[in-house]
Amino acid sequence: MSWHASVLTLFPEMFPGPLGHSLAGKALRDGRWRLDAIDIRNFATDRHRTVDDTPFGGGAGMVLRPDVVDAACGAALAEGPDRPLVFLTPRGRTLDQAMVREFAAAPGLVLLCGRYEGIDQRVIEARGMREVSIGDYVLSGGEPAAMVLLDACIRLLPGVMGAAASAEEESFSAGLLEYPHYTRPAEWNGRRVPDVLLSGHHAEVAKWRREEAERITRERRPDLWAKHQQTHAAGAAAIAGRPAAA
Repeated sequence: MSWHASVLTLFPEMFPGPLGHSLAGKALRDGRWRLDAIDIRNFATDRHRTVDDTPFGGGAGMVLRPDVVDAACGAALAEGPDRPLVFLTPRGRTLDQAMVREFAAAPGLVLLCGRYEGIDQRVIEARGMREVSIGDYVLSGGEPAAMVLLDACIRLLPGVMGAAASAEEESFSAGLLEYPHYTRPAEWNGRRVPDVLLSGHHAEVAKWRREEAERITRERRPDLWAKHQQTHAAGAAAIAGRPAAA
């Protein structure tokens, strides 16, 4: 049975793209792996095929709705429930070769490509998505990241290439990871948006977002958090006119 990749995207026409060429393309034609590019808009419930809405708490951009994303994920997983569900996002764990080997050893992958400002946090949690980043930079969408991840996995599939891939490591520079996003509906599958985002109190919203960003960074990337603290200490020392502590 071939390794099965499903990509949830607003732009299914982008696939297979580069994956239709070279080693990955030959392996696709040889049946060593298969690809489904699934249009998220097919799971919208209104006549305008709306997939996003404005973020609770205010701010620029739009957020993908949890109900639409959940329906798309459910349809993909119905074709292979044992496959890991991965959300490509800059705030995820940095992709490394150990993760690639793990995914290549699975029956396949379901990859969710983000767009706009992000995806409602509740569906990420409800589906137990693994959040993965390909590096410390921001793309216009998750599709190029999905192609990178798929390419890295496909080359490890039996018969695709003769030699094992060399290990690669990536890391973020100083900064904080992103806070969770929420949008309508205010309650979904028994999960409510945090009350502070419904309060209309902009200062409290900003405080909550900062605290969540700090918490997520501390929990997920202690190395990044340490760098952030060093930068903050150096800035505070400069303002005070004294050297930062070693």
